[in-house]
Amino acid sequence: MLRVGQRLGKYRLKRRLARGGFADVFEAFDTLEHVPVALKVPLAERLDAAQRADFEREIRISARLEHPNILPLKNADYVDGLLAIAYPMGERNLNDRLAYRLSVKNALELAEQMLMALAHAHERRVIHCDVKPENLILFADGTLRLADFGLAKHSARTLQASSSGTVGYVAPEQAMGRPSARSDVFSAGLIVYRMLAGVLPEWPYRWPLEGHARLRRTAPDLVPFLQRALQLDARRRFRNAVQMLSAFRVAKKATLRRLERRRRRS
Repeated sequence: MLRVGQRLGKYRLKRRLARGGFADVFEAFDTLEHVPVALKVPLAERLDAAQRADFEREIRISARLEHPNILPLKNADYVDGLLAIAYPMGERNLNDRLAYRLSVKNALELAEQMLMALAHAHERRVIHCDVKPENLILFADGTLRLADFGLAKHSARTLQASSSGTVGYVAPEQAMGRPSARSDVFSAGLIVYRMLAGVLPEWPYRWPLEGHARLRRTAPDLVPFLQRALQLDARRRFRNAVQMLSAFRVAKKATLRRLERRRRRS
């Protein structure tokens, strides 16, 4: 078991950020580059061949998805017999930020960055399968980056049935083992709803959802957009994040105009 303060190759482990069923994530210090990194270390004694292949696939996907809003891979190598995957270290994740209220303008900016990242992945036929606030990393300059492609799947032709994901953000069909790009759309819609309404909707997702009154008051132009994104029937949602992003930008523009008119009146 790895311990805080331990050296792993050139990395000195400073604190554990998260623990999953198959990996630890540490804040570590790169003693050669003198920069902090987020270091993901699979728990080797628990990995079978399929799980090891999943981590190696995450590395390959992260290496080829180059976008300002996707967390880039810094390094991946076997160190002292352990696979170590290094990423840039952010300030916090979106879930931490949602512990206190966001302004509408800030929420719209973060939502657009998330959808740009997801659209980039979908254009390359990569489905994330675990879009949630904990996997959206915030940096000091205001940039949001989508992280953790460990559950990502390739195009529908190679997609294997999977019920993986995080309870609370998983689309109904994904929970039944049929994920698609529309499943990512549903998860992203839940995040946008939570940022604007202040609450996370729950099953059975019947409108009006909890927090609907606040959403209507603060961002009414986003209501039709979110109603489509959160359809229980996946066929009635946006087909992917590319289409979702386009619709979001129209709603965002209308919302910002409404906010400006409200500011002038006040």
